[in-house]
Amino acid sequence: MLVLIFLILMSDEKLARAIRARSRRKIIKILCNQKRASVHEIADKLGLSESLASRHLKMLYDLGLIDNVYEPPEKFYFLKIKELKQLFDIYDKVTKYI
Repeated sequence: MLVLIFLILMSDEKLARAIRARSRRKIIKILCNQKRASVHEIADKLGLSESLASRHLKMLYDLGLIDNVYEPPEKFYFLKIKELKQLFDIYDKVTKYI
């Protein structure tokens, strides 16, 4: 039910743009499992440069999916919409059949 409400509130265009790139999907999954992570942690886990990870995080932030908190010396990112975990659980199940 919450996932449905989330999908209605967020335009399908924004959602499609957010999850189009595999790296952004992986970032969201990291934040689903880890609760929060720094750019450095995300870049290391995905084998990306910090610059590229930052660009993906900025897009997810601009789309309203994630938020951040600055705790010097790092900025930590976390899911703004907790229902994304449910959405990605369903996404993973569906993609197994494709």
